[in-house]
Amino acid sequence: MDPYRLPRDVRPTRYELRLEPDLTTLTFAGEQTVTLEVAEPTSQIVLNAVELTIDEATITNARGDSRRGTPVADEPAERCRLTFPSTIEPGTWRLRLAFRGTLNDKLRGFYRSSYKDPNGEVRLMAATQFEATDARRAFPCWDEPDFKAVFAVTLVIDPKLTAVSNTAVVGERVEGGRKIVAFADSMKMSTYLVAFVVGELEATDPVLVGKAPVRVWCVPGKRRLAAFGHEIAVASLRFFENYYGLPYPGDKLDFLAIPDFAAGAMENLGAITFRETALLVDERAASHSELERVADVVAHENAHMWFGDLVTMTWWNGIWLNEAFATFMEMLAVDAWKPEWQRWTTFGVSRAAALSVDGLHSTRPIEFHVDAPRDADAMFDVLTYEKGASVLRMLEQYLGPAVFRDGVREYLRRHAYANADTGDLWAALGRAARQPIPAVMDGWIFQPGYPLVSVRLEGGQLVLSQQRFTYLPEPLPGSMPAAQDQLWQVPVQVRITAAGRSATERRLLAGAETRLPVPERVDAVLVNDGGHGFYRVRYSGELLGHLLDALPEIAAIERFNVVNDAWAVTVAGLMALPDYLELTARFRDERDRNVWAVLLASFATLNRIVEPRHRPQLAALVRGRAARAFATLGWTVRPGDDELTRQLRGDLLRALGVLGDDPAVQARAAELYAGTAGTVDPNVLPALIGVLAHAGDAARYDEFLQRFRSASTPQEEQRYLYALAAFRQRELIAQTLARTIDGEFRTQDAPFVVRSLLMSVYGRELAWEFVKANWDTMERQYPKHGLRRLAEGVIGLATPELERDVHAFFEARRPEFGGKTLEQYLEQLRIAVQLRERESTALATYLARFG
Repeated sequence: MDPYRLPRDVRPTRYELRLEPDLTTLTFAGEQTVTLEVAEPTSQIVLNAVELTIDEATITNARGDSRRGTPVADEPAERCRLTFPSTIEPGTWRLRLAFRGTLNDKLRGFYRSSYKDPNGEVRLMAATQFEATDARRAFPCWDEPDFKAVFAVTLVIDPKLTAVSNTAVVGERVEGGRKIVAFADSMKMSTYLVAFVVGELEATDPVLVGKAPVRVWCVPGKRRLAAFGHEIAVASLRFFENYYGLPYPGDKLDFLAIPDFAAGAMENLGAITFRETALLVDERAASHSELERVADVVAHENAHMWFGDLVTMTWWNGIWLNEAFATFMEMLAVDAWKPEWQRWTTFGVSRAAALSVDGLHSTRPIEFHVDAPRDADAMFDVLTYEKGASVLRMLEQYLGPAVFRDGVREYLRRHAYANADTGDLWAALGRAARQPIPAVMDGWIFQPGYPLVSVRLEGGQLVLSQQRFTYLPEPLPGSMPAAQDQLWQVPVQVRITAAGRSATERRLLAGAETRLPVPERVDAVLVNDGGHGFYRVRYSGELLGHLLDALPEIAAIERFNVVNDAWAVTVAGLMALPDYLELTARFRDERDRNVWAVLLASFATLNRIVEPRHRPQLAALVRGRAARAFATLGWTVRPGDDELTRQLRGDLLRALGVLGDDPAVQARAAELYAGTAGTVDPNVLPALIGVLAHAGDAARYDEFLQRFRSASTPQEEQRYLYALAAFRQRELIAQTLARTIDGEFRTQDAPFVVRSLLMSVYGRELAWEFVKANWDTMERQYPKHGLRRLAEGVIGLATPELERDVHAFFEARRPEFGGKTLEQYLEQLRIAVQLRERESTALATYLARFG
């Protein structure tokens, strides 16, 4: 028997599920009747169940013949085998099960979440998180995405509480001191999309989209923070109904903010769950980044109602179909809602994160073969979301937006209420475009990595060549090397400027090299015109010089790509570090926030590898690069400032006060914070807090700790939480580390605080010793997703000595993160250490000019 896939001879079509959670005993009792279609004679039924006790199993056919089964649990396999005394013949049967379970504290399955009410009293609620394979922790089921069925849920609860599930309430009564809430039948859907939430809840007034009421739910006292999330929920749902050409498939849509939630959000049909920072926000007090996060996540989850819920991948190898598409669609929806946010330009930063991971030998294809569902856990990463969305955007631009949309509409209509694979999407897009899509796209989806397109002038021609980009020439020992002969079908757009006139040439670079005729005197060449291609560009020295001279004429996303690609080829050893640092000097007057994001990220990387004695000179370099732009912007908002300018002001302030370690900036930040904290631009306030933590003492730490404890919004809480990880004194770092395991910080947040300290040049040694000493505790307390993200922090341990210790620790511990996650972290650490070893002399020589 396949250890990961259930037998196909018994299929569920309907679950009638009744659950009774008890928030006092932290347990739940359940009973369900599952309608089954049996295809072949059998005397046993295998289904998924884990951490459940099944007390009774009875199966009945259409004639009323019943027989009792014996349940045998196989906890390691997360299965239960029901054995019956006589053969179950083909046909329709009804399986009744009675079972019990625990409301766990692991933020998966059916779990408990705690919060403090407005009076400071601790309250409990129950919520669910089932993707990928945790519905089996709440009720016995066929917990695979292609076992779609109808769900009729009934929740039996304390009369003082509220219950929410996937569909509208159709009946409510009190019986025996308990409130019995019955919900309408769901559409046919996968188990991982079932949801129920029970607790003291408040809701906004509903807004109708079509026939579906849309509401936001939260714990008491926080409804004032629901308006912004509610607005984008309604706007994006309407956008998607229009784009997809299909009405929303549910009968209502609730957005629920859960105090303890491992992921950002979960696309349960009709009952989308969120961590509070991704849904609740005070629009007047939030920074643009905080508002953008709420808009993005809400739109992303709404996009899933069609792409993921209505049409679902057949197995977990196709998770990119859900997540990449929802990421792509969230950009479309938010860009349509707030065009002034320039969402496709700012998406360049997300694309850059995917390019970084995909430049590793240990990367993976967007889609690859998955046996164990735990391997799918590692697929919820930048390769699935950001690379997948980038590739879809590249395809949309290549085919044209209208043709692309027509293909998507046909795909959804053809596979509604069913399952589909990548080939089905390519087929639908191919019919709309009247051209074969696999020839262009399969290389991007089914092979790892991406091309480096090198550009040079030769004999009156522009020569474009491609080869796979990797940061390291060789993989880590024991890893597979990247195939160097890989080729992609690269849709390149080349803009050639000559004699003051520009023309764009579109080509499909299919082979190793192609040549374009060019005018005799070329002023500038820009490859990746428009900035949407998922590849890097390496210009010859001559062409890069021309391009830098033409910076004012090229778009922000294109300037971003010039810097991002130059930094990548520098890290890979293909460009001298001093040449890159000279290039950064050309951007002192830059006014785009995203361009500055990559500049500052490169300086932060250098800060992690520079010798401590040279750190003051690096700080002086940062001040030299950023001070002029910040002086032009000033400390306060000016008439005409758009959102991106206001964000940039905060970013440059933080850079000058932290990386630049500027005492004058730190002093002015303290004055501004103390005098007008209530009226400071919300885009500047988080930067002030970060600068003051960096420069702060024990008194400031205690102040920020109290601010964290008394925060009035989820965003304020997060600002002060991460500020506690930015203090530099060992005793304060030790205090913060202790709070990550003593219950002060939520287990959804604590791993990210530890990761932040591992990435800090002031806290990394202390944090690493703490992690090693407390690994067992963290493994027990943190959700597995959180532990995986914590381990990412080892990338910051960028010294040869720490690198050796990291390898020794993980060799002994062998944590199971799924996929190639740990390999990727270790390779990224090797890249940083190699950069340090290769460039330390050149960096020190260059920095010497800064005193």
